[in-house]
Amino acid sequence: MSEFIPVAKVAEMPDSGRLCLEVADRFIVIVKIENDYFCIDDVCTHDGGPLGEGELHGFCLACPRHGAQFDVRTGEALTMPATEPTACHEIQIKGDDILVRLCE
Repeated sequence: MSEFIPVAKVAEMPDSGRLCLEVADRFIVIVKIENDYFCIDDVCTHDGGPLGEGELHGFCLACPRHGAQFDVRTGEALTMPATEPTACHEIQIKGDDILVRLCE
């Protein structure tokens, strides 16, 4: 997918700062930290756990299953047991719309 597609409204972001969605057969999590938005796959590369259900500390999102941490800005795996990054997607805010361009 090479174009930005609208996936949600800014007003739909929960107080937790995380919004989990399915877009084009992919599970993603949108994370809002202060006024910045980030988007990564909602899948831990260690065992497929739902990252969006994990704890968020700064820019680190921890998988609720085994605690692997991922940087929401890049998808980089920061701690074991994950060794591979999760996919990171481009995100834009236009007016009240949240748009995402999924990576291949």
